[in-house]
Amino acid sequence: MATAAPSSFLSSAARRIPPIQCLLTFEALARLRSVTQTADELCVTPSAVSHRVKQLEQILGAQLFGRADFSLTTEGSAYLAQVREGLTALQRFPGQAVAPGRRRLKLAVTPTFARTILIPRLRQFTEAYPEIDLALQVSIPLLDVVAEDADLMVRFGPGHYADVEHVELARDVVTPLASPAFVREHGPFDRPEDLEGVQLLRSPLEPWRTWFAPTGLDWAEPSEGSQFNDIGLMCDAAAAGMGVALVRLKLGAPWLENGTLVRLFAHDAPSPHAHYLCWRTGTMDRWECAAFAEWLRKTMA
Repeated sequence: MATAAPSSFLSSAARRIPPIQCLLTFEALARLRSVTQTADELCVTPSAVSHRVKQLEQILGAQLFGRADFSLTTEGSAYLAQVREGLTALQRFPGQAVAPGRRRLKLAVTPTFARTILIPRLRQFTEAYPEIDLALQVSIPLLDVVAEDADLMVRFGPGHYADVEHVELARDVVTPLASPAFVREHGPFDRPEDLEGVQLLRSPLEPWRTWFAPTGLDWAEPSEGSQFNDIGLMCDAAAAGMGVALVRLKLGAPWLENGTLVRLFAHDAPSPHAHYLCWRTGTMDRWECAAFAEWLRKTMA
């Protein structure tokens, strides 16, 4: 339930219902914290944004934003919850069974991206949007493991998606990683050629030829050895000493930081794939979907 505003604040607001454009501008500015971005989203000038916020504050008799970074005052935070509840009610079709003031967003996300990149940052979103309930589902679209009925989907692939609208979130480079014990036992690894005869862990998500060719190796794709359809599992296997894994550095960061995996070479290669946020046409008309997409894009920048 939305946080109740002070009674004096509500009583002053009750004297006049603010124009809808003022409420939309206030919600957008509180979410984006940028006059320029708010103006772009609403297709108005920056001066119009400032004028609408000032008009709303005059109507309410309260200051909504406290500092130049557009952080909310206590009154502004309380009123934002009321505004979002009201806008949500206006968007809702009659008969929809939705708890007052709350929105549900279904997100399909690839497993390792969820664990290493999304989850560590997700608290920032839930604190900024406490009225949005997230439902996370596992999806591996490159292998046709797709969660159904998701509002937003994080896909890892080439980016040629004719069935959905999409925006690129992040590109990465790949490099061989192994456990320190594996390096001591099977090393040293001074040149890419030193991988000859070494157990290479395999994944259809990260083919070895991506790294072989840029480093001057004309080797064929490995056809033997343990195979994984999840990069996180492959990293765990490499950390356990099962072999060398070809891993994207952003996804491998937790294992590198805790020392369970180490780089073998200074040679990196760009991955042919990237992470994309995807959605069906019309999804971004729902403010909770637009808010999450904008937050995710910024946190990945």
